[in-house]
Amino acid sequence: MPTSAASRMILLLALAGFASMASMRITDAMLPALAETFARPVADVAQNITLFAVAYGLMQLAYGPLGDRHGALRVIGLATLACALGSLAAALAGSLPMLLLFRTLSGATAAAIIPLSMAWVGDTVPYAERQVALARMLSGAVLGLIAGQTLGGLLADTLGWRAAFLLLAGVFLVAGILLIATLRRHPELSPRGEGGDGLAFLARIRGVLTEARARWLLALVFLEGIAAFGALGFAASHLHRWQGLSLTRAGLAVALFGVGGLIFAALARLLVRRLGETGLALGGGTLMGAGFLALALAPTPMGAALGAFVAGLGFYMMHNTLQINATQMAPAARGTAMAVFAGCLFLGQSVGVGLGGLILRLGDSRWLLAGAGLWLLVLGLVFAWRLRSWRTQNADEPTEKAA
Repeated sequence: MPTSAASRMILLLALAGFASMASMRITDAMLPALAETFARPVADVAQNITLFAVAYGLMQLAYGPLGDRHGALRVIGLATLACALGSLAAALAGSLPMLLLFRTLSGATAAAIIPLSMAWVGDTVPYAERQVALARMLSGAVLGLIAGQTLGGLLADTLGWRAAFLLLAGVFLVAGILLIATLRRHPELSPRGEGGDGLAFLARIRGVLTEARARWLLALVFLEGIAAFGALGFAASHLHRWQGLSLTRAGLAVALFGVGGLIFAALARLLVRRLGETGLALGGGTLMGAGFLALALAPTPMGAALGAFVAGLGFYMMHNTLQINATQMAPAARGTAMAVFAGCLFLGQSVGVGLGGLILRLGDSRWLLAGAGLWLLVLGLVFAWRLRSWRTQNADEPTEKAA
């Protein structure tokens, strides 16, 4: 494999991941503006986040085997171009039902990008170097989270929320064209797998689920998605209401969640070496708990923004550790395994946003964010306990050798 071509492809995957995550988070800070445009409560317009996540999660059942059969990079390139069309349609939506439809379609197409990118890295990078490689590639997704949170609020306050979707469409279009052009020059980067029918796909999923460790990882990432992404979707609205921040400032404050992820990516090699996977899980859960509690209860905007940063650093510490373990769930069908993993994460997000909307109807966002913090603290403790148990049971398993 040409080293320069592979390096270029990783950069392009980071760009596509940037657009995918920005698309996922673009409406978080603009929920009050959407509510005003369509004359509906925030909990109603927040359904766009839920539907995006449901479509994202369910479509993993299709993209996993497609990536295994046709090559992950081919599927990513075509899906990225389809995302451009979905974002353009969302910008032109004239009613809330139309916006919800196009956000659902956007989630269905964006579903291919990040999970299959992780599967491609898993197929090409040795395990000992994979955690750092994943952290670097996923820096694009982290920047996308920051951009989505920031630009969603900024453009809603200035040019209007439709401009945010138009900008997204442009980024998706550029990324998709460059991905496909690079792949045509270097088709060896994405070899086709063996064909298979639906029964073969079900057999691959069954093979993943027969492993006890895989079931634990899938359950943990599902629960992580409920609390982390479910609460994050309402964080900017919370700051807008309780701290009196404009949508722009609220989006900027919540975007510090992604900055925490960038700090982790920059320090990944050092943190993995010093803390090991168990320490990353335990520290990540603790930081997420403290960060979301600060978001909920801090008396000043500065304290809430610091909470978002701490929560983001903790999230990427623990989630990256979940990812590196997930890449080993089924090495022979890594595309399918990572698709199931991502599906559990984003189905968890859809459940979390639904629960968040219910909590907002019964109480307020402080309870939502504080509850998420406690949830994630416990989850980090459980994950660290399981990692210790797996290391004890399998002394030669490469659990703690991700540096």
